[in-house]
Amino acid sequence: MIHAVFSALAPVVLFILVGYGCGRRGWIRASAIPDLTNLTFLVLTPALLFRTMSSVHVTELDFRPIGIYFAVVACVFAAVCLSRGGFNRHGIVLALAGTFSNTTMIGVPLIGLAFGPAGLVVLFTLISVHAFILLTIATVLLELAVAREEAASGKGGQRHMAATVLRAVRNGVLHPVPLPIVLGLLYGTTGLGLPPVVDNALLILGNAQVPVALVLVGVTLAFSRVGHQLRGALALTSVKTLAHPLGMLVVGKLLGLSGLTLQVMVVTAALPIGANVFLFSQRYRTAETVVTASVAVSTILALVTLPAMLLLVARF
Repeated sequence: MIHAVFSALAPVVLFILVGYGCGRRGWIRASAIPDLTNLTFLVLTPALLFRTMSSVHVTELDFRPIGIYFAVVACVFAAVCLSRGGFNRHGIVLALAGTFSNTTMIGVPLIGLAFGPAGLVVLFTLISVHAFILLTIATVLLELAVAREEAASGKGGQRHMAATVLRAVRNGVLHPVPLPIVLGLLYGTTGLGLPPVVDNALLILGNAQVPVALVLVGVTLAFSRVGHQLRGALALTSVKTLAHPLGMLVVGKLLGLSGLTLQVMVVTAALPIGANVFLFSQRYRTAETVVTASVAVSTILALVTLPAMLLLVARF
């Protein structure tokens, strides 16, 4: 079990260390971070999301575990926001960090090694809507928060609330995260499949998203005073890797889930913070340092928290 956790986490830690080294050596300068963030957020992420969602068949999904999983996510998300002063940019990004798991880079190899192909079926069901639900909701909420801030500062002028909400929803949908997800789902309903040339191009771009994002986390760490954020990072890590999965376990048991499905859902909730949260913090210019530290801290501490969670769920 320890070997499975280490095998899944080692590449993630390595990519972050590579980025940290590049930053410390001056190979990647602090001034390049916004450009690399745009490359990842505007090019690599849409390619990954569109290709992934174009192969999803919505009619084949089991919505009961999905519904339970995201009901718990919604509770944790709301609790973190309220503890951070409400649904503002800072609170929303921290709430996303407390609920968004690194399902691809760590989740797939870990679940595959720990639970086999049957476990991967459950995980892929969650992955198929994980980004769509969490990132789309976070985007719309962040755009609403930005619109409120602009209205309060007078930059947005006087705008009726309905118009503000409509603008935020429009900006949330016409966005480099939700838009490729929706377009991918719509294309998937055609049953046509992607032409090989397009599919290969998207595959190459999509495969670069996770390592580039993690290297970027390391680069940002090199220029950040993480020590000052360690307390906040540990608190956020505790929410993500302890409170979130334990809440999932309790709610899942109360609603009648058991066995493999419940075990995979709990371990998925216990995964470290996904690098996409870092990209959101950079794009919306809020909580950058604490989120960067939290991604690294949650990944390192997962060497302890994930084996403990695997041993716990083995009892159920």
